[in-house]
Amino acid sequence: MKKAKKSDEKDKNFEQIATNRKARHDYLIEDTIEAGLALEGPEVKSLRLKHCVITSAFARVEPRGVYLYGMQISPYAFNTLTQLDPVRTRKLLLKKTEIRRLSRAVEIKGMALVALEVYFKRGWAKVLIGLGRGKKAADKKETIKKRDIDREMRRDFKEKYKG
Repeated sequence: MKKAKKSDEKDKNFEQIATNRKARHDYLIEDTIEAGLALEGPEVKSLRLKHCVITSAFARVEPRGVYLYGMQISPYAFNTLTQLDPVRTRKLLLKKTEIRRLSRAVEIKGMALVALEVYFKRGWAKVLIGLGRGKKAADKKETIKKRDIDREMRRDFKEKYKG
């Protein structure tokens, strides 16, 4: 029997649910942190069906921990338990040292905690939180301009060395 490669193992243990592409446009992400999500049973089943929206999700450091706001998990259709609010706040599972580091970083003016991705890793629901600084309109235009120039260069290079 062949031994599985590391890339194959990663694919089996990692299932992406949702991404927040707009966050990378609106924020300059300086650091990322992986956190666990405290969920109820029906929410996990909805996540497995990829019924999740994180475009407006952000995290906030509070005295009792770090909480995720604005993440919408649609109700599970076959739920027999009590109905849950789709946009309720959810606790993020982090170590105390990570929480302290985040609280110090967020105290700096202009820094925010933004949800970048939601995924399952080895069966556990995880969220990738980005510590970012809000971009101004000029910064956004600069990013778009740089991306267009890179695209043109790649296109020209491809045509030049095609054959």
